[in-house]
Amino acid sequence: MDRSELDDYRQRLRALGRRVSRDEDALQGDALRPSGATAEGSTVNAPSDAGDMSVDQAQQDVSLALLENERQLLDQITAALRRIDAGTFGHCENCGREIARERLEALPYTPYCIECARRLNSGGVGPVTTAGPQGG
Repeated sequence: MDRSELDDYRQRLRALGRRVSRDEDALQGDALRPSGATAEGSTVNAPSDAGDMSVDQAQQDVSLALLENERQLLDQITAALRRIDAGTFGHCENCGREIARERLEALPYTPYCIECARRLNSGGVGPVTTAGPQGG
């Protein structure tokens, strides 16, 4: 991968990181809002019964889960930027093979080729040993 391609990925990752950070800020307000409070912090629209409180709690739980996903994505983006700086971007952290361009276009922060990602997601451990010119 040449310097211009790496610079393009760096810019894309930074832009994605900024967008995710904005999303995270918005989610944080919903996720950390006291139960029964409106966005402004008043309790004017506080839930009036157990059903309302249950819905409010469920919405807060979803916001917390989404917030955690956003934080994990930011961590992955930061790690990808570090790999660019270290000169290891575009190579699978598990098997060392080159990650297919199509995969990097779809998930520029991915640390794994498609074979290793599938294996790791299915509970497998260790590098993939299948032969192939490019690790996908």
